[in-house]
Amino acid sequence: MKIFSKAFYLLLILFLAVACGEDPVVIPEPEPEPEPPAVIQPGLSWNLEEADADKELTIWFKPRSGTALYNYKEDVYIHTGVISEGVWEFVPAEWNENLEKCKMTRVEGELSTWSIKLSPSIRQWYGSGETPVNRLGIVVRSHDGSKQTEDLFIPVTDTQFKGFEPAQAKFGDMPAGLKHGINIVNNNTVTLVLYDKDKNNARKDFAHVVGDFNGWTLSNDEKSQMFRDEDAGCWWITIDGLSANEEYAFQYYVGKRDGDPIRVADPYARKILDPNNDKYISSTTYPGNLNYPEGARGIVSVFQTQPETYTWKEPNFEIPSRDNLVIYEMLLRDFTESGDINGAMAKLDYLQSLGINAIELMPVQEFDGNDSWGYNPAFFFAMDKAYGTDRMYKEFIDECHRRGIAVILDVVYNHATGANPFARMWWDSANNRTAANNPYFNVTAPHPWSVFHDFNHESPLVVDFVKRNLQFLLEEYNIDGFRFDLTKGFTQNKNGNPNNDNSAYDPTRIAILKYYNEAVKEVKEDAYVILEHFCDDREEFELSEEGMMVWRNMNHAFRNSAAGKSSDFSGTYYSTSRPPNSLVSYMESHDEDRMAYEQTDSGVGILKTNLNARMSQLATNAAFFFTVPGPKMIWQFGELGYDVSIDYNGRTGKKPVKWEYMDVPQRKELHDTYTKLVSLRFDHPELFNATAELDWKVTPSFWEDGRFITLSSFGEAKQVVVIGNFTNGPISATFPKTGTWYNYMTPGEPPLNVTSTTNITVPANSFKMYTSFTE
Repeated sequence: MKIFSKAFYLLLILFLAVACGEDPVVIPEPEPEPEPPAVIQPGLSWNLEEADADKELTIWFKPRSGTALYNYKEDVYIHTGVISEGVWEFVPAEWNENLEKCKMTRVEGELSTWSIKLSPSIRQWYGSGETPVNRLGIVVRSHDGSKQTEDLFIPVTDTQFKGFEPAQAKFGDMPAGLKHGINIVNNNTVTLVLYDKDKNNARKDFAHVVGDFNGWTLSNDEKSQMFRDEDAGCWWITIDGLSANEEYAFQYYVGKRDGDPIRVADPYARKILDPNNDKYISSTTYPGNLNYPEGARGIVSVFQTQPETYTWKEPNFEIPSRDNLVIYEMLLRDFTESGDINGAMAKLDYLQSLGINAIELMPVQEFDGNDSWGYNPAFFFAMDKAYGTDRMYKEFIDECHRRGIAVILDVVYNHATGANPFARMWWDSANNRTAANNPYFNVTAPHPWSVFHDFNHESPLVVDFVKRNLQFLLEEYNIDGFRFDLTKGFTQNKNGNPNNDNSAYDPTRIAILKYYNEAVKEVKEDAYVILEHFCDDREEFELSEEGMMVWRNMNHAFRNSAAGKSSDFSGTYYSTSRPPNSLVSYMESHDEDRMAYEQTDSGVGILKTNLNARMSQLATNAAFFFTVPGPKMIWQFGELGYDVSIDYNGRTGKKPVKWEYMDVPQRKELHDTYTKLVSLRFDHPELFNATAELDWKVTPSFWEDGRFITLSSFGEAKQVVVIGNFTNGPISATFPKTGTWYNYMTPGEPPLNVTSTTNITVPANSFKMYTSFTE
């Protein structure tokens, strides 16, 4: 050992002597900076022209004239990722995270043009490891995220790593009796069925499954590769050896050989896992959620062969008559501090004491993200985990039923987001929209109201999907009906009427809605079907004749009167122009600004500044609303004079929860007025059924000298008189009916004996209400 050590040190000294000689150390020259194009063209450009995953890449962006970033002078960043199986992977920064690495450099001498270098190589810049890099996705955005481009893409050559290579399709007849989606065969076996036939009857070249049951390993064996049944237009595979009590996560892996493969979740899944949003859901809201599986990409579907059963405590709930339906529209997110089912459950005592007999939940089917109104649905058979577990939804509905409160789901079938599997299966990535061959969606909506991606309700596939979903929700959750969002959009008619709002009479749309109504009645004959329609009177009449109800928006009229501005209430009543009790009228909904905000914003005189006057005026509004026959709807906290604008924190953004309003005497008095007016409807239902008669003076000509309602049951056995003063000064009004009358709001007052000439004084911003009967 000593001899070896001495020899080693002699050699080392000799090496250093040579190295320190006269010969210079040769330092390799750096690669030249890529030259920008002689003329930078609008849009995205890059150098090397053929991007290589293991080489540096410089990217230039020059916005086109008229686009969001044109002539923009502040900092811009790229939001970017490697597109792998249809998912943006290895994204360096969150959307609003201004990471220095993603900041672009302004190009001198160019108007709003920037560049960025991905160095030392594309693969190293993204940190993508052994994942093949064949495509980059890029969005250029302003520093605050308020301005952005569409999704932009750069093709990349990767000679080092290759993705999974699917085998040729194998064919086999699907077992009888299967449906699209997840078919539970027994406690140990499931058959997965994926429909795949576009509008031109073409299909994908391959389809596999990957999930917990095969170790998240793509392969060409019986554990992963699906069979193709051409006659059924489906791929299918049977998985066995499963455990009945275990949840299994999985995805479909599908594609064409000349395109990028994608992974999609099952559109019929009862539960999904979202890698980007589930982590923000608290364990109190959703205890025991699955961890996102290693090896998955994007949204994952989940099944269990023996799901938990729920035994209904109120299986035979009798839904309230629509003659006396008083609905409370609720956005779970903004109703309590916890913003979930737990919070709403804790407030059922409050709602029961208020007197309402139905709750309409704004959309709760799986929507994009966790913070939403819910009108951005993606998975229709899964309840959104941001509000609670499947069991919690059922417990909430059951408890509502125990208290005599019906539950109505707001459902969105006009459109879906790009996260929906039907959208992703046939997607035009170049234009960031559903493709022309998509059998479920229109490329662009044939009407002007749509958002996201518009379902084609003349497609049998869509009709079957909606029917199946409606019936599933009724059977699985024991709900009492639906409010259909934007049914005006259930049409392919691009020439709706001269106003281009598609409200003209449309017999095809009527037929579609009648079919969905029949699908509901097949399961639950007395279930409510409420439409947000706003179409031709003849069309709404025809739909109402089939037992459906339609929304009647009275927000503008009641918002004006709340602020002390003349308006017309007459649209609140169905009169003889519609079938009895077919209009669900409302003073406020999620979609309109609040009456109390209108007061603080543009109220006349003291209605802008005086809380007593404001709450009293809102009570007067309520008196001319709840005493009118027909179903009624309250938007949450309307009974407390909620005065936060709909545009606070953005139209659909979170709003402050204001339970402290109950401690404000003027607001509590408004709440109590609502309660007493609602009680009238339930204590004396004959005043609100189809035989009741309404005589009222509520047009602008009855603004200065008082407004009047006379409500009579059949044969005038019972009558109610309401006199309202919406002005800022007292009025003297002639009582509209003779006889003996009792003050309904102040029962202790002596009766009023009315002759033909009896006048009554009504103070400013208030109402008087009398009945021909005592309680």
